[in-house]
Amino acid sequence: MTNDMAMQLKGYGMTTAQILYRMPDHQQFLQTYIWQHYDLAPDFPEMKRFLKFWQEKLDGPLHSVRYVHRRLISASEWRALKGEFIIH
Repeated sequence: MTNDMAMQLKGYGMTTAQILYRMPDHQQFLQTYIWQHYDLAPDFPEMKRFLKFWQEKLDGPLHSVRYVHRRLISASEWRALKGEFIIH
Protein backbone atom coordinates (compact mmCIF):
# COMPACT_ATOMS: atom_id res chain seq x y z
CA MET A 1 0.00 0.00 0.00
CA THR A 2 1.34 3.43 -0.86
CA ASN A 3 2.02 6.04 1.79
CA ASP A 4 -0.69 8.30 0.30
CA MET A 5 -3.32 5.56 0.55
CA ALA A 6 -2.29 4.77 4.14
CA MET A 7 -2.67 8.44 5.08
CA GLN A 8 -6.12 8.61 3.47
CA LEU A 9 -7.27 5.54 5.39
CA LYS A 10 -6.10 7.24 8.63
CA GLY A 11 -8.44 10.18 7.93
CA TYR A 12 -6.13 12.56 6.09
CA GLY A 13 -7.61 14.53 3.22
CA MET A 14 -6.30 16.85 0.55
CA THR A 15 -5.97 20.44 1.74
CA THR A 16 -5.43 23.20 -0.80
CA ALA A 17 -4.53 26.68 0.39
CA GLN A 18 -4.40 29.89 -1.62
CA ILE A 19 -1.88 32.12 0.09
CA LEU A 20 -1.75 35.82 -0.71
CA TYR A 21 1.41 37.55 0.38
CA ARG A 22 3.07 40.90 -0.13
CA MET A 23 6.15 41.02 -2.31
CA PRO A 24 9.20 41.81 -0.15
CA ASP A 25 10.49 44.63 -2.38
CA HIS A 26 7.10 46.08 -3.35
CA GLN A 27 4.72 45.84 -0.40
CA GLN A 28 1.80 47.30 -2.38
CA PHE A 29 1.69 44.22 -4.68
CA LEU A 30 0.13 40.90 -3.73
CA GLN A 31 1.41 37.59 -5.03
CA THR A 32 -0.38 34.21 -4.96
CA TYR A 33 1.03 30.86 -3.86
CA ILE A 34 -0.92 27.58 -4.00
CA TRP A 35 -0.06 24.92 -1.41
CA GLN A 36 -1.40 21.35 -1.39
CA HIS A 37 -0.76 18.59 1.12
CA TYR A 38 -2.53 15.80 2.97
CA ASP A 39 -3.76 17.16 6.28
CA LEU A 40 -6.15 16.40 9.15
CA ALA A 41 -9.21 18.59 9.58
CA PRO A 42 -10.19 20.54 11.65
CA ASP A 43 -6.78 21.23 13.26
CA PHE A 44 -4.69 21.29 10.04
CA PRO A 45 -1.28 20.61 11.65
CA GLU A 46 0.57 20.40 8.31
CA MET A 47 -0.78 23.73 7.05
CA LYS A 48 -0.06 25.43 10.37
CA ARG A 49 3.50 24.05 10.27
CA PHE A 50 3.97 25.40 6.74
CA LEU A 51 2.57 28.84 7.61
CA LYS A 52 4.81 29.01 10.68
CA PHE A 53 7.81 28.19 8.47
CA TRP A 54 6.69 30.90 6.03
CA GLN A 55 6.46 33.56 8.73
CA GLU A 56 9.82 32.63 10.29
CA LYS A 57 11.96 32.03 7.19
CA LEU A 58 10.50 33.87 4.18
CA ASP A 59 10.51 37.60 3.49
CA GLY A 60 7.06 38.05 1.96
CA PRO A 61 4.58 38.91 4.74
CA LEU A 62 1.30 36.99 4.63
CA HIS A 63 -1.82 38.89 3.63
CA SER A 64 -4.45 36.13 3.76
CA VAL A 65 -4.95 32.38 3.49
CA ARG A 66 -8.02 30.69 1.99
CA TYR A 67 -8.26 26.93 2.10
CA VAL A 68 -10.47 23.97 1.23
CA HIS A 69 -10.28 20.43 2.53
CA ARG A 70 -11.69 17.23 1.11
CA ARG A 71 -11.43 13.73 2.48
CA LEU A 72 -10.74 11.55 -0.51
CA ILE A 73 -11.84 8.28 1.10
CA SER A 74 -14.59 7.96 3.66
CA ALA A 75 -16.13 4.93 5.31
CA SER A 76 -19.10 4.90 2.96
CA GLU A 77 -16.88 4.96 -0.14
CA TRP A 78 -14.42 2.24 0.82
CA ARG A 79 -15.50 -1.38 0.74
CA ALA A 80 -13.79 -4.69 0.16
CA LEU A 81 -14.76 -6.49 -3.01
CA LYS A 82 -14.48 -10.19 -3.64
CA GLY A 83 -13.90 -10.94 -7.25
CA GLU A 84 -11.47 -10.46 -10.05
CA PHE A 85 -11.64 -9.49 -13.69
CA ILE A 86 -8.99 -10.98 -15.92
CA ILE A 87 -8.36 -9.10 -19.14
CA HIS A 88 -6.16 -10.68 -21.75
